[in-house]
Amino acid sequence: MPNHTSVNEFILLGITDTRELEPFLFAIFLIMYILILTGNGTILVIVISEPQLHSPMYFFLGNLSCLDICCSTVTLPKMLDDFLSTHKTISFLGCITQLHFFHFLGSTEATLLSVMAFDRFVAICNPLHYMTLMKHQVCLSLAAITWITGFFHALLHSIMTSHLTFCGSNHIQHFFCDIKPLLDLACGNTELNQWLLETVTGTIAISLFFFILLSYFYIISFLLFKSRSCSVLQKALSTCASHCIVVIFFYVPAVFIYIDSTSGSTMDQDQILAIMYSVVTPVLNPLVYTLRNEDVKGALNKAIRKKLWPEHF
Repeated sequence: MPNHTSVNEFILLGITDTRELEPFLFAIFLIMYILILTGNGTILVIVISEPQLHSPMYFFLGNLSCLDICCSTVTLPKMLDDFLSTHKTISFLGCITQLHFFHFLGSTEATLLSVMAFDRFVAICNPLHYMTLMKHQVCLSLAAITWITGFFHALLHSIMTSHLTFCGSNHIQHFFCDIKPLLDLACGNTELNQWLLETVTGTIAISLFFFILLSYFYIISFLLFKSRSCSVLQKALSTCASHCIVVIFFYVPAVFIYIDSTSGSTMDQDQILAIMYSVVTPVLNPLVYTLRNEDVKGALNKAIRKKLWPEHF
């Protein structure tokens, strides 16, 4: 990958320029990172180890937990290191790599959420054919497509960003390397990069979000007009509500940051939204699925009892 730039490294200015606040912020974000690893790691272990959770819905939930762990790991360790360091530098290659993996994992999660909506649609609206339509090979193929699509979408942005000319300031007004702050530093023409961000990424995100809304439109229609079982209705609403909350947590910050990139939002606003997107959401996702999902809570309780009292199992 050619590098047409006179800048060899960037300086991440982070979320504050007040040195006295940095130890406090380090402690806060370290706790958040530990919670992300613990919560999503627990979900992942339970989904893999408990046979009762070996179903398409929990297979995709395991993928979501894996994505949350990886996405936070792309940004938080570097952020924590910068809180304790006076040299908040990142190499040009490291910056492009961080940008690539952040958008790779974010794009994959956006696609995965639409796949999870489709899974709920088939499970609720066509339950008799659910295990045929969502058999193991199909789930593996859908998961592979989401990861591969996210990788190549991010590769497009990382290649285009790496070819920009950076000849002025190397101070990034952010806590990680993202497309928008890098475009602000570029010396040359960035119209194509802006178009890719606003049109290609925006179209993909809106299309996936519309697909999710369409899936829930059919689910709600089915539950209101065709389902006569209260138990089916209650379970469907529970699983759908969990997924809807995750979708809201994910899409609202992403819309403000990437789709509405010409709105003139300040970098401080973008950083707050990025923290929501890359830190708060991965913390809350395991809570949403454990507190609202009886199967996951039951499997978690069983795993805890097995650990504490193995002689009873």
